[in-house]
Amino acid sequence: MSAADEILDIVDENDQVIGVSPRGEAYAKGLRHRCVFIRARDAEGRVFVHRRTPTKLVFPSLYDMFVGGVVGAGESYDDAALREAEEELGVSGLPRPEFLFKFLYDNGAGQTWWSAVYEVRCDLPVDPQVEEVSWHDFLPEDEVERRLTEWEWVPDGLAAHDRLKAYRSMG
Repeated sequence: MSAADEILDIVDENDQVIGVSPRGEAYAKGLRHRCVFIRARDAEGRVFVHRRTPTKLVFPSLYDMFVGGVVGAGESYDDAALREAEEELGVSGLPRPEFLFKFLYDNGAGQTWWSAVYEVRCDLPVDPQVEEVSWHDFLPEDEVERRLTEWEWVPDGLAAHDRLKAYRSMG
């Protein structure tokens, strides 16, 4: 099954399921669905950063400071966060990612999805999928901040990053 054929729950503005749709159709029609964003850190507290491959359905070749993806139909955010983190990092046996908060991402151009943000510590050697990740490294937080103006980042990841900074400043 291709990524475009994956079945997603379609949700309303209150994150209540109102239907299902293949991923490709949900993207093409701008149907609201669910995603997870996981900030992965290594034992030294550095952040996993990667560049998406040019073949990705959404935001090809852009940088991201989160791993994650869509929540499948009938799947919980928590289960999707663990599945996506292990898939994208290329590891198994990760601790369950810690849920931080949820927000509605809206790019103003008809793309909108509920976004659950998590954190996880990854002490395992990573081996990201070559179909998904063209480059990766664990970078110190200050270097990630410095690269925000130098690299082209996925817009939903930037939105999650800004909200994570605000969330931390309130804590």
